[in-house]
Amino acid sequence: MPLAQFLFLEVPVISTKELLINDDIRVKEVRVFDENNNPMGIMDIDAAKEYAYDKGLDIALIAPQAQPPVCRVMDYGKYCYERDKKEKENRKKQQTVEVKEVQLSCRIEAHDFNTKVNRAIKFLSEGNKVRVCLRFKGREMAHQDRGHEVIERFIEACSEYGTVDKKPALEGRQIQLHLAPIKK
Repeated sequence: MPLAQFLFLEVPVISTKELLINDDIRVKEVRVFDENNNPMGIMDIDAAKEYAYDKGLDIALIAPQAQPPVCRVMDYGKYCYERDKKEKENRKKQQTVEVKEVQLSCRIEAHDFNTKVNRAIKFLSEGNKVRVCLRFKGREMAHQDRGHEVIERFIEACSEYGTVDKKPALEGRQIQLHLAPIKK
């Protein structure tokens, strides 16, 4: 057989999710466990396949690194269905925390300030973190104390719903503050 044909032989690719089953298993001897997880001992792969086929089940290679490799007799379709169902259930239980942003300026009026506070409280009550950015424009950099006053007022207004995760810090032309929701 020429080398080019040899390189393109069908070799099953194992993903981390999929197991080798039935005719994809290419070893001579395997340690077999039956459908109830009872050990059956070391068997020839053909005998193990025959046993599985007689039961109407599949044989799956679950530990290919072991000596000899370990196989289990199972209903592979049912196994995949239950595995996917568990993964879906775990994804439902996971809670993702997003970082929402609220932008302020040092010349913000009272109504606009209250609107921004209410928006931040809404984000915090939903369980998300909030990044507060106060940008200085033009000559406002000369009056950074006004910016710090606005930030302090904002922290006090949101104190019931969130705590300071990262202290206010001047980064370039803006002050950034991170608030985290209070765990109840």
